[in-house]
Amino acid sequence: MSISNPLKLLISNDDGIFALGIRTLANTLAEAGHQITIVCPNRERSATGHGLTLHQPIRAEMINDIFHPNVVAWSCSGTPADCVKFALSAKSVLNYRPDFVLSGINHGSNLGTDILYSGTVSAAMEGLFYGIPSLAISLASYTDRQFQTAADFVTTFLTKLTTYPFTEATLLNINVPAVSSEKLAGIKITRQGLRRYHETFEKRFDPHGKCYYWLVGEIIEDIEQPDHIHLPSHVLTDVQAIQENYISITPLQYNLTDVQSFEYLAQAGWFHS
Repeated sequence: MSISNPLKLLISNDDGIFALGIRTLANTLAEAGHQITIVCPNRERSATGHGLTLHQPIRAEMINDIFHPNVVAWSCSGTPADCVKFALSAKSVLNYRPDFVLSGINHGSNLGTDILYSGTVSAAMEGLFYGIPSLAISLASYTDRQFQTAADFVTTFLTKLTTYPFTEATLLNINVPAVSSEKLAGIKITRQGLRRYHETFEKRFDPHGKCYYWLVGEIIEDIEQPDHIHLPSHVLTDVQAIQENYISITPLQYNLTDVQSFEYLAQAGWFHS
């Protein structure tokens, strides 16, 4: 497939430069005719949130022979957020302003409260900080490696976004079920849901007999999803949509102000002079 109006795209991830997800996404978009620059971590940096590297240097180098010949790829020692900030700030990397920042395709879902820990979402959020519309894309499985359905969807979706653009830069968190395109139930615009885990720190011992701790946990399935202050309860959460084999698209923002608590404090009268 080729297009008449190619986009300029910056792609990052948190699974690292050698991850199959980013390779599938970048190659699919390059084959469609888009201009692709990749800047992503040189190793897996999952669950780093929006951490930045402040106390050591960031090293970056160009990588050849991994991606489509038309893709320009950089490997970076920093976090996912570092990578996007570096790409958009270092003049030696990009000589254009991207039309979109993409992050993914992540190997594993980013649903509900997981997004607060997600390096994938944070890389896309960094693009939003610069006023660039951004997409975080995840395959909702840690074992399935069929990223093509998600890559094909993003390629088609970008065309729609350019035809009907947002009035302001927006971050869309996209989760794609690990099923073939024929088995997809459809697409849902969703609200952020809730995920909880049975978690513990296992005490283990290294070969020298010194103890260390490893965080382990299992997802608690079928927990009740929360209501939203502005959206009706019949709007599916991202968690529910994935369970029903829908592609989930959740608009996100970085303003975390709690409106209900703000109004409560304002009306309580405690802070009147």
